[in-house]
Amino acid sequence: MANTGKHIVLFDGVCNMCNSFVDFLLRVDKRGVFRMGALQSDEGQALLKMHQIDLADLSSVVLIHPKGWYKESRAVLEIARKLPWPWPFLYVFLIIPPFLRNWLYRQVALKRYNMFGKREVCRLPNPEEQARFI
Repeated sequence: MANTGKHIVLFDGVCNMCNSFVDFLLRVDKRGVFRMGALQSDEGQALLKMHQIDLADLSSVVLIHPKGWYKESRAVLEIARKLPWPWPFLYVFLIIPPFLRNWLYRQVALKRYNMFGKREVCRLPNPEEQARFI
């Protein structure tokens, strides 16, 4: 599976918060910069393996782009950077040291199922969304 030059966002397909983030991207990313896929999917797992991304758990969003990849808070900031205004403004939070940003990210990730709930199965895109998913 080759990276088509698109930016691919891998997310926890059963997490309601993560799926809300995907809904947000589908709504805001009118230029179609991002394609999405569940970390649990065969395609998602193949991309992780191809890019040698060791992801012990599914609590991280991963952004794979033509020149590499990011996870956790850096992935979220890089995604915001590629969205239309005002979202790139969030990139200013890159000045916060990664250990602090990622600690906060992990705290939310640990509690995401309790706060937002969990689906029984991974999200399946509807026909209009299909082209935006891997």
